[in-house]
Amino acid sequence: MKTVFTQNAPVPAGHYSQAVAHNGMVYISGQLAVDPETGEKKLETIEEQTEQVLKNVAAILKAAGSSLDKVLKTTVYIADIELWGRVNEIYAAFFGEHKPARAVVPTKNLHFGFLIEMEAVAWVD
Repeated sequence: MKTVFTQNAPVPAGHYSQAVAHNGMVYISGQLAVDPETGEKKLETIEEQTEQVLKNVAAILKAAGSSLDKVLKTTVYIADIELWGRVNEIYAAFFGEHKPARAVVPTKNLHFGFLIEMEAVAWVD
């Protein structure tokens, strides 16, 4: 088992890793819309938050030796299911033709007032 860390994604704020790689797989912890360079919480629009979350996931995948096209499954936690259409547009643009399995989990509140959190599982070469 290998712990994955990159400065290009938010530093964990608790007792967890950005990701863990094991047996050709990488498991990415839930990512919030935090800019890794400034530590700024992106709380404006759902589009801005979704884009930042996906950038964080992509950075961790790269550090693990993987990429967006190797994502097998995502779990997306969203504070208001009415936002899903807007999230899906950004999500589809990031993944392009690749369509990993996913679960969308409506939840009442996320940390610090965020509207979205995403975790992912991918394979590594």
